[in-house]
Amino acid sequence: MKKTKDIKITMIRIALIGFALLAWELSARKGLYNTIFTSYPSEILLDLKEFYLSGELIKHSSITLKEASLGLLYGTLTGILFGLILSQIKALGSIFVPIITAIHGVPQLTLAPVYVLWFGLGLTSKIFLSGLMVFFNVFFATYAGANNIEPKLVESAKILCANRLETLFLVIFPTSLPWILSGIKSGLGSCLVGAIIGEYIGASAGFGWMISYATSFFNISRVMSCILILLVVGVVINHVMDAVEGWLLRWQ
Repeated sequence: MKKTKDIKITMIRIALIGFALLAWELSARKGLYNTIFTSYPSEILLDLKEFYLSGELIKHSSITLKEASLGLLYGTLTGILFGLILSQIKALGSIFVPIITAIHGVPQLTLAPVYVLWFGLGLTSKIFLSGLMVFFNVFFATYAGANNIEPKLVESAKILCANRLETLFLVIFPTSLPWILSGIKSGLGSCLVGAIIGEYIGASAGFGWMISYATSFFNISRVMSCILILLVVGVVINHVMDAVEGWLLRWQ
């Protein structure tokens, strides 16, 4: 029953997207709007073909995905580590959590030029910005999850003579995992945003650079091609993350 319902929902979703694309294409061909602002589906597909055949698609996508994936990795690891430590050592938490919250309140776009100044125009500045944006998502999710554990679970671990480290890894971390995974899922979009922003500010390759370059020449088809690719990447990553989440939380 559930499978049939999911198939129906998927078919409706595909039909709506198809209808929107058809309406977009027809309105463009009939001249109902100026295509210099949004292009149209068939033109975007032709540009995607040219983008791929020229070899630029592989070049720019590999750079952006490398920056985003490394940012996701470093941001996730540091976010989980700091979230667990500051949730368990209350004195440190009371000192550093307000500071982290204040830094998080500053739009990272305004700080991106500073990161480029610190780390240069290479990969490092983009990875740092991407990782920092992921860090905030994962840290706050981990910190909240670790602080909302049922006290009886920790008491039970103490009764069973578990030390503090064993309680952390065998009780607190597994119980906080749904929160942590939620933070990582939020960070999936943030890592790409961080990489793209860094490339806007200063780069010689990557999707952010390509979008900026294409915009300066009013090549809206190339801009929409890059956006489409990023959209597909985001959807694929989210589906993979959903599968990983289901596997990790199968014990529930």
